[in-house]
Amino acid sequence: MSAFAKASASRSRTLKSVLGGIAIVGVSAIVLSGCAAAEEEPAAEPTTDSSSESSDFSEITAGERTDLELKVGTILPQSGGLAFLGPPEEAGVALAVKEINDAGLGINVEAIFRDSGDTTTDTATVSVTDLLSQDVSAIIGAASSGVSLTVIDQITGAGVIQFSPANTSAAFTDYDDQGLFYRTAPSDTLQGEVLGNLIAEDGRATLGILALNDAYGTGLAEYTTEAFEAAGGEVVATELFNEGDASFDAQISAVTAQNPDAIAIISFDQAKVLTPALVGGGYPGEDLYFVDGNLADFSADFEEGLITGAKGTLPGLDTATLGDFTDRLLEIDPNLTDFSYAAESYDAVMAIALAAYAANSTDPADISTYLRQISGGTGEGETVTDFASAAALIVEGEQIDFDGYSGPITFDEHGDPTDATIGIYEYNDGNTYDRIN
Repeated sequence: MSAFAKASASRSRTLKSVLGGIAIVGVSAIVLSGCAAAEEEPAAEPTTDSSSESSDFSEITAGERTDLELKVGTILPQSGGLAFLGPPEEAGVALAVKEINDAGLGINVEAIFRDSGDTTTDTATVSVTDLLSQDVSAIIGAASSGVSLTVIDQITGAGVIQFSPANTSAAFTDYDDQGLFYRTAPSDTLQGEVLGNLIAEDGRATLGILALNDAYGTGLAEYTTEAFEAAGGEVVATELFNEGDASFDAQISAVTAQNPDAIAIISFDQAKVLTPALVGGGYPGEDLYFVDGNLADFSADFEEGLITGAKGTLPGLDTATLGDFTDRLLEIDPNLTDFSYAAESYDAVMAIALAAYAANSTDPADISTYLRQISGGTGEGETVTDFASAAALIVEGEQIDFDGYSGPITFDEHGDPTDATIGIYEYNDGNTYDRIN
């Protein structure tokens, strides 16, 4: 019997025996103030900034809008390590475009879909070059923080908005992006806090981390470590690997040699190799923790029960709580089985279109002027959850506070959402996951 199979004997440094009376920070799916899980509608309590005198605040001019032709591009993963996120993200974009156009309110949105690939290719650069040549006002994507960092200067330097539904690296918060980068996904400082506290609250005293060596992986590993150790735990090993690596034997051996109570896998689809290698070597699948980059349906990849009891974190509201939103997504793409970041992608398009409508312009600089404002980031406004209702108020010259299917998306001065939800999920015998918090 391997050392890992003797879990009860060799991995006895539990929270009770080692940490004693150390207080553990409670884990909550709701990380920032102002968030509430949606029921039948995506509406949530408005979070507003009462200082409508902010220098970022611009009055909305009442009156019918000039017919607007808004062109947006996407660089979402059709290939590469995050390809499983491409279908739900593209479906979210397509659904928003359809519903805006169907509203018939004087704005027509055209979406041009292109691939982002991953950091092992220059696919994103090629796609961005193509999209910029077509005079798009905004580019939605990439999903990978590492990929976005390779093209953000190209996009924002051209005076075009970059709006990611899934970039979580903290590197974007203070990035010199000309005020043109926005995201509907929260920074990994938040997901790391939830993940680290979750692992500690589960009674794990020691933790090993296997992380992708890029802005996303190293950042999330850092914030997870900080939270776990602040809760009294000890990170006993952190091993990095690169995008495109074919073997992870050295990293796995280095982490498992420390016999940690839990292992966090911070990766993209490398989890399909790392996970069976870990469990095949005797490490219990129930002691693994996943993150948004790899929290996926593994029913077709792993043998039944391989990771039963494993947990993971994912930003965003549970799509099961969002009424008919998933049904509408399935009308766009009947083959969808994963809905990760679909809501964030939908909300990105809605926010861009509403800002263009408020500005009565498709110029990226004009749209950017109103993006923070229509989200409730500056000034007080009426909470709205659909395009038609929001547009009706804009025509009247009223301030709005758009809350979408990803929850309240109030943007701060960095283009980051100030409200966010991090869900906690657990894997079942079929290697699919269910939300538990």
